[in-house]
Amino acid sequence: MTSTPFDGLSKPQLRQAAGLVRIATAQQLGDRAGDDIARRIVTGLPLRSQETIAGYWPVRGEADPLPAMLALRALGHRLALPVVEGKGQPLSFRMWTPGEPLVEGAYGIPTPGRSAMTVSPTLLLVPGLWFDRTGGRLGYGGGFYDRTLAHLRRGWQPRVVGVSYEATLSGHLDREPHDAVMDFIVTERRVLRAQ
Repeated sequence: MTSTPFDGLSKPQLRQAAGLVRIATAQQLGDRAGDDIARRIVTGLPLRSQETIAGYWPVRGEADPLPAMLALRALGHRLALPVVEGKGQPLSFRMWTPGEPLVEGAYGIPTPGRSAMTVSPTLLLVPGLWFDRTGGRLGYGGGFYDRTLAHLRRGWQPRVVGVSYEATLSGHLDREPHDAVMDFIVTERRVLRAQ
């Protein structure tokens, strides 16, 4: 199915195996991975002045974008976090300033409250279970980012950055027509422009 260390697994099996690798990697690398990812994002991505950057609150061993978000905020960029609006719907993004309280959203993930302004990001930092060098992404199977990116790309072209560990990056993932593709992949070791 893919050229990952898990060839021959079904997508649910691949998700489970990739999740275990990601959690083990997060435990092994600790906080330094988030700091290294932050350096790569700030120095290696083509950033425009005063962007609206949508990150995410890391859960289940996801590569941590919070150090990068703090650094980007210090450089004058606006931040947003995703909000699940409902099953089968695209995500929305609400403005967030570090230190502002968050509420428990869908799946127990912290999000800005309803009073936070909804914004349209110009750059998105996207989590995943596994990525490939061509911009492919294996998510959790709910299709939230696939729907969201299809929706956003109808109106304008926000840049999309997959945030990953080097250990959860491979040469190629099989894609279905609806699968969203990343423009860049950032790991603790490098920035890749998707090919």
